[in-house]
Amino acid sequence: MEKFVQLDNVDVKFSTKKGVFHALRDIHLSIDQGQFFTLIGHSGCGKSTLLNIVAGLQDATEGTALCAGREIKGPGPERGVVFQNHSLLPWLTCFDNIYLAVERVFGAQESKAKLKQRTHDALALVGLTHAEHKRPQEISGGMKQRVGIARALAMEPKVLLMDEPFGALDALTRAHLQDELMKIVAATRSTVIMVTHDVDEAVLLSDQIVMMTNGPAATIGEILAVDLPKPRDRLALANDPRYHQLRARVLEFLYQRQMRPAA
Repeated sequence: MEKFVQLDNVDVKFSTKKGVFHALRDIHLSIDQGQFFTLIGHSGCGKSTLLNIVAGLQDATEGTALCAGREIKGPGPERGVVFQNHSLLPWLTCFDNIYLAVERVFGAQESKAKLKQRTHDALALVGLTHAEHKRPQEISGGMKQRVGIARALAMEPKVLLMDEPFGALDALTRAHLQDELMKIVAATRSTVIMVTHDVDEAVLLSDQIVMMTNGPAATIGEILAVDLPKPRDRLALANDPRYHQLRARVLEFLYQRQMRPAA
């Protein structure tokens, strides 16, 4: 497989009023095309910082970050980002929120009819054709996140980056969107890196789970290969011994090997 994302010897340090804060150290990560990676760890372990480096929103203090063989220097359309907050423009419809991104990426070389078709296709992919004329305040939180995912996918990114995209949703909506995401990733063969705090979500969705040590100076403690066959069904996995073994491995890392000392 072609390696889409490579991080070599990445360190991140921030200057603060109290001195230098060492956020990440000695990060080495290689992600193949079409793989689904999740980053998991306790709060403050640098998961979002690591994601931001790949997104081009944060520069590494040391080391190199590559996407599709090119050094990452700032944001780019080959890397689509979905945040926990949907970040939709409230005065635009669902269609227009996506069209704005499509026009920015493809507007110079494609007709308006083609741009509109791309937007319609993205809405159809997440099952929101019926809501294209609605504004963000007229739809649910789960639908807003689906618009955010559609907007990112409409740019045809090489890598889809997701920072706890379902963290603010209720359990049922979260489960529904996890199932939808699995279908979308299977259909688009997207390469995905997602930050999560949810162990079950990580095991359900991932090909690889990157488990981070505690900060400061956090690093990758272990990478766990999730060898469950796809497509995955959450009800079937509930009785799958291998699923429970993998879940136990992540829990053991987080709550025994990386347990924070009591205050």
